[in-house]
Amino acid sequence: MDAERQTESAVSRIAAAIGEPARVRILYCLMDGHARTSTELSVVAEVSPSTASVHLNRLTAARLVKVIVQGRHRFYSLEGPDVASTLEGLSVLAGGSRDKFVPRTPSRLRAARTCYDHLAGRVGVMLHDRFHTLGWLLIGSDAEDNAYDLTPQGTKAFEAVGIDIEATRGLRRRFACACLDWSERRPHIGGALGAALLKVALKRRWVLQDLDSRVLEVTGIGRREILNRFGLRV
Repeated sequence: MDAERQTESAVSRIAAAIGEPARVRILYCLMDGHARTSTELSVVAEVSPSTASVHLNRLTAARLVKVIVQGRHRFYSLEGPDVASTLEGLSVLAGGSRDKFVPRTPSRLRAARTCYDHLAGRVGVMLHDRFHTLGWLLIGSDAEDNAYDLTPQGTKAFEAVGIDIEATRGLRRRFACACLDWSERRPHIGGALGAALLKVALKRRWVLQDLDSRVLEVTGIGRREILNRFGLRV
């Protein structure tokens, strides 16, 4: 019973920390994986720098945001991928409907974007589905956590792309999981594997990231590589 009450109390604190429009704007701004100063976030939140600092302190205390100090500057980012996944899920819930889903997300953001440190949007969902079709993904032992593992074929294929699967498994986070996509309402690949795939895509310039948004642009090189390696036209 004590453990249950502690969980309820923790959920209540987190919900209260999120439940203010300025703080919501800050959190979703940080969903692109970039760290920002309190001054930059005050512009996003549409509040004064001093008020932004108060909001950031609240978010930091709730372990939704972390701060990195470099010299005289303090940079804020999301605490981790679990926070990003929760925010993505809240976006789905906020736009939920019993009617047939019709996306209203701006086309560039819907096509391809970052979900913290992994690929989301239509391209991310298409890759997720393609990996299933190719037989590269297995439902992991923790099915309730939407966890995935790799088949031998999947391991070989991702290593061929340049992902060190053994090192990726050794990271202190979920290896791979289904992350429900905000704009498509279907899953894309999250976890350490999703982050590693996006890292490769950025390094090899399959995608280019906007400096001031979560938008990813799939390049001509990226379209060719995705077709040649995965048999997928994007």
